[in-house]
Amino acid sequence: MKNMDSVGQTDGNADDLIIQQQREIEREISDTTPMVSEELPLACLIAEYEGNPVFTAKIENLAGKYKYLRRTRPDGNCFFRSFAYSYLEHLISNSLAYHKFRVLAEGFKDKLMRLGFPSFTLEDFHATFIDVINRVCPDTPGGIQRARHELHCLFNNQGYSDYVIVYLRLITSGQLQADAEFYQHFIEGNLSIEEFRHQEVEPMFKESDHIHIIALCAALGVGVRVEYLDRGEGGTVKTHDFPEGCQPMVYLIYRPSHYDILYPK
Repeated sequence: MKNMDSVGQTDGNADDLIIQQQREIEREISDTTPMVSEELPLACLIAEYEGNPVFTAKIENLAGKYKYLRRTRPDGNCFFRSFAYSYLEHLISNSLAYHKFRVLAEGFKDKLMRLGFPSFTLEDFHATFIDVINRVCPDTPGGIQRARHELHCLFNNQGYSDYVIVYLRLITSGQLQADAEFYQHFIEGNLSIEEFRHQEVEPMFKESDHIHIIALCAALGVGVRVEYLDRGEGGTVKTHDFPEGCQPMVYLIYRPSHYDILYPK
């Protein structure tokens, strides 16, 4: 019979092995997958689901509405990365909306501080967020083409890309706190808003659900359309707009546990 020490050591070794394997998987994803890809034809999804008639029919349905797809790294941050890239790309082509959003973004730090977020936590993330917005301004030499190139470079730079995501997570958390009574109804289980924010919203690599989308859309005043690619019956994908009835500015495709960016025809 094993003594308690040997059992504990075995369990510890197993835990270490699991952690090591997880890190190797994360490293492989990081080494082989860009944070945001180039534009890809929708046909790349058909190749991914080759031999599956349900998914093939739905992808062909999507191809009638969308011309391109951009993949994002499947690291748990894919919703926030997809959202940020897609919305900034939208703003680059809409100068008036861009400048309105830049003014709104400048006020995020003070709003979060009034909600109790410490200044030292916000300072660097806010500064980087504003820097990214300024660097993709379409009204500078080179115009829209230069701004799009800059956006793609920034979002494939880990420092800039991750700082933007952290700040969007904080903005989402702040929105949940500011309207806690409303959002509490969307939380499953026995978690309080405070617990949900700290456990499921603010940490990096935590996957996002409807509540994250609803809160971020409310905080930024942005409409998002999500196309749900799943195994459900029928040859069409389910479409959901956040908030309902909005004019979408961001278009995303959701597959189990992952978001990518779509481009309407």
